Amino acid sequence: MSSVKVLVTGFEPFDGEEKVNPSWQAAELLAAQPPAGLDVHAVRLSCVFGTALDELRAAVAAAGPRLELVVCLGQAGGRPDLTVERVAINVDDARIPDNAGRQPVDEPVVHGGPAAYFSTLPIKACVAAARDAGVPASVSQTAGTFVCNHVFYGLAHLLATERPGVRGGFVHVPYAPQQAAGRHPAPPSLAVSDAVRGLAALLTAAAHTTTDLREVGGATH
Repeated sequence: MSSVKVLVTGFEPFDGEEKVNPSWQAAELLAAQPPAGLDVHAVRLSCVFGTALDELRAAVAAAGPRLELVVCLGQAGGRPDLTVERVAINVDDARIPDNAGRQPVDEPVVHGGPAAYFSTLPIKACVAAARDAGVPASVSQTAGTFVCNHVFYGLAHLLATERPGVRGGFVHVPYAPQQAAGRHPAPPSLAVSDAVRGLAALLTAAAHTTTDLREVGGATH
């Protein structure tokens, strides 16, 4: 039985002050020690509007026809758990500049593209798998409007228009403890090793689940 080919992406550090980005740390570790039955490749994306999508497109192309699953990871400082994103929206509205100094406001990710795309991951099964692995996780209703959402939307558009046989989505990870320790008051954090454990379970569920769980994962605000 052949393994499922998976592409995982993470981001470089951003916002000027960060020395690490736990999304890339986790992606590297997942590729170095992939879950059983998965062939995981990791690619680091620039935290730059436009450039990140060029790099993502190249990575998807390089993965070839055996690619079945793409999971992009990003950092969400202030969140306490792994958050599996439900929807990507077609807007760039940057509160801070990206790593190239770009700060688009109210611009589409893809001109003429749909207003939004839903993840094609089994998001609730992914959350359940991470929790079963002992790692806190939840469904998120917003990926923001910075480069994470930019990549999530760009991925969804690419798969919908050019690689319909490939499923994909986006997961945010909290700060690593070393990042939280430099802030006061300290925000929530999650050890990268714990994030990797949850993400490994999440990837396995995403690769092998065709019908998502039907359980509460919504929000009141």
